[in-house]
Amino acid sequence: MRSVIYSKPGPSSVLQLTEREPAAPGPDEVRVRVAVSGVNPTDWKARAGNRPLELDEVVPNQDGAGVIDAVGADVDDLQVGDRVWVFLAAHQRPTGTAQEFTVLPASRVVPLPDDIGFDVAASLGVPAMTAHRALTVHELGPAHLSPGSLDGRVVLVQGGAGAVGHAAIQLARWAGATVIATVSSDEKAALASAAGADHVLQYPDGALASKVRSIAPNGVDQIVEVALAQNAALDAEVLANHGSIAYYANNNGDEFTAPIMASFAKNARWQGVLLYTVGQEALAAAAHDISAALEAGALPVGEDAGLPLTWFGLEDTAAAHDAVEAGVTGKVLIRIADDLR
Repeated sequence: MRSVIYSKPGPSSVLQLTEREPAAPGPDEVRVRVAVSGVNPTDWKARAGNRPLELDEVVPNQDGAGVIDAVGADVDDLQVGDRVWVFLAAHQRPTGTAQEFTVLPASRVVPLPDDIGFDVAASLGVPAMTAHRALTVHELGPAHLSPGSLDGRVVLVQGGAGAVGHAAIQLARWAGATVIATVSSDEKAALASAAGADHVLQYPDGALASKVRSIAPNGVDQIVEVALAQNAALDAEVLANHGSIAYYANNNGDEFTAPIMASFAKNARWQGVLLYTVGQEALAAAAHDISAALEAGALPVGEDAGLPLTWFGLEDTAAAHDAVEAGVTGKVLIRIADDLR
C-alpha cells in the first residue's frame, strides 16, 4: 500500500511517500481502507515538533473516512464493508490516515450513513469533536447535544470561518441556540453566514462588545474561543452570568489576562478544551451526537455550506500540510481512493 511517513520531526519535507505492507488488526481493532484523509493544524504541528519521535516512523493525520476491510477479535458492532469516519487515528499510535489502509481501535471508528459523503466525514474528527466539547462544558449543561438542547442560549463563536468555528456554528444551531460569529473579512463573513450564524460581526472593531450586547442584552451564555489572549477581556465583558468560555487554541498569544471582578461577579467558567486529553466519555458523547447531527443533515461542507474544501493527492501530503500551516480558509482534504463512495 502507499503510505506517507516521517521518521524525524521537521518541516513538511520530512514527509515521504513509500510502500508498506498493510498491518492486520489486533483485538478490539479494525482496519479501514481510507478514502479521504483530513488535515488539521495539529497534524503539521505534531510533525514539526521539537521532541524526538517515540516510534521509528509515523504516518500523519488524525482524521479520515473510508470503508472497513478487516476486523480484529472482540469487535462486535463493526463489520467488513461498513462506511465509517475515524478520529484520533495517530494519537499515541503510528497509524494515521495519510495512507491507503490504517489500523486503529474500534472505539475511534464511527459508522457513517450511506448518504453522507466521505468529504463530509473526513472533515469531522478534530474540528467537530472540539466544537462539541466547547458547547457542552457549561455549568448547567447539557452534556449531550440534540435538537432543543441549547434552546434559549446565545452562543458566540470567535473565528467563525475556521473549521472548529464552522462546526460550532452548525452544532449550536442544530441544538437550538442563537449564534453570533466573529470574523476578520467580508469573505469570511459570507462563510459564517452560510454555515448558519444568525449574526456575523467583523473585527477589529472597538465597538465589538457593544454590538454583541445589542444582540444579546443579557450577555452570551457560551463562547467558543480561538484567540483567548486577544479576546479575554471582551469575552468577560459580553458574558452572561454563569456563562462559559471554552478555548481550544492559542492563536495570537500563549498567555491571557482576564479581568477578575468581571469574571467572578459573573461566575464565569474558563474552560480549556484539548481533544487528546479530554477523556473517553467526552469523546464518546461527541461521536454519538455528531452522528445524530449527520443523519439530520446538519453538518454539510463545501463553500456553499461555509467551509471551502481544498483537495490534494496522497503524493502531495507535504503541500497539504503547508496549506494548513499557511492558514488556508476552509478544510484541507487528501483524496486517497477514488473508487470508494
